[in-house]
Amino acid sequence: MSEGNLNELATRPVGRLLWKYSLPSVVGMLVMALYNVVDRIFIGQVVGPEAIAGLALTFPLMNITTAIGVLVGVGSSSRVSILFGKGDRPRAALMLGNAMTLTLINASVYIACFAIWIDPILRAFGAGDTTLPYAREYMLWVLPGLLLTNIAFGFNNLMRASGYPGKAMATMLIGAITNVVLDAVLVLGFDMGMPGAAIATDIAMAVSAAYVMAHFFKKSSSLHFQRGTFSLRADVIGEIVSIGAAPALVNAASCAINAMVNRTLVQFGTDLDIGAVGVFVTYSSLIVTTILGICMGLQPIVGYNYGAGQTHRLRRAYTLAVLCASIICIIGMAGAQLVPDLIARAFTKDTYLIQVTDRCLRIAMSAFAVVGFQIVSTTLFQSIGASGKAIFLSLTRQVIFLLPLLYWLPEWRGTDGVWMSFPTSDILATLVTACMVWWQLRTTIKPQPHQPTTV
Repeated sequence: MSEGNLNELATRPVGRLLWKYSLPSVVGMLVMALYNVVDRIFIGQVVGPEAIAGLALTFPLMNITTAIGVLVGVGSSSRVSILFGKGDRPRAALMLGNAMTLTLINASVYIACFAIWIDPILRAFGAGDTTLPYAREYMLWVLPGLLLTNIAFGFNNLMRASGYPGKAMATMLIGAITNVVLDAVLVLGFDMGMPGAAIATDIAMAVSAAYVMAHFFKKSSSLHFQRGTFSLRADVIGEIVSIGAAPALVNAASCAINAMVNRTLVQFGTDLDIGAVGVFVTYSSLIVTTILGICMGLQPIVGYNYGAGQTHRLRRAYTLAVLCASIICIIGMAGAQLVPDLIARAFTKDTYLIQVTDRCLRIAMSAFAVVGFQIVSTTLFQSIGASGKAIFLSLTRQVIFLLPLLYWLPEWRGTDGVWMSFPTSDILATLVTACMVWWQLRTTIKPQPHQPTTV
């Protein structure tokens, strides 16, 4: 069977299918995460603790960028999976063309806004006189690559959804390896500091974007660019946005959370406390990235089989994905509890920053074991087109619960209150998610008569 043949989504055993689609996604996402991790390690070790705190201040802006890219990339890829399951290839091609146009328009707008108002934006996110120069320098150099980032990430999802998980992994591997090599050359070899890390990212994203675009310009691809599909249509945009809104809101919410965390830490702590939360975000994002890789592999399986009416295969895939994600979260939580000092030392040599990060990781990740279930369940609703429920679940953990906790707990426990907000929110959001999943499995995606419960 050729890689582009999607019949396997309806016939291949679900366990093997999830493995085939998720493994490339997990590997690719982990390698792609090296973009940020390597930048932070090089900057923290070479430039200093103030620099890593400055870099942490850019997280909200990068989350905005990711949110806009995810809105289009995940929204269109989810629709493509469902359309392929129904056999509607022309509509899928229309999704691809409109996704390209939306990506170009959105990126042009936010890049221009960042370039004009970079200082006020960074100040709003908690930048002080010491950290602002580092944050500004990195952002100004990385701005040209943000459009390429949206293209590489967004259309990588569409590549996977149209039956090319191996090529989707290669897209991310190529860029990540390029970034690691260039970081070593520019930051260490040429001592270029923050600009060197940003330039390395820009070039790497250009390589990934070129690779993924070459795929969609080939007529032999199961999904490729076609004339007449680039003009924006309201109905197509509506379908993309309705599904993509949930994961996009997660990233947008992360922007608000990061900004509030930074400003709270400035009030109750120091700039180095912001560096500690930067290490926490980086470490936890590696774990979440792995889970998102599983979700990327799950999404076309769920979408295709939902469109084809094979709910027994959908339920089996979801159960396996939750099991894998939960194991990964447990391992990540164990690392934060057992060796937090080793994690901190990977990013900095500063004794105070290591001590603060140690305590941050122990408290903030004390309930991280439940996060995998919450993320996979949100993907389930997103993949079957239940956009309203997916959006609500996306908001529970990062907005509905976390924001009020970040406002109240620090008043009571200072910086410890910031760290305590995360596990409390994780537990509350998981309880809500469990109730919604239980109801959904008993109604619209319950097994059909005479269908096996496992495949």
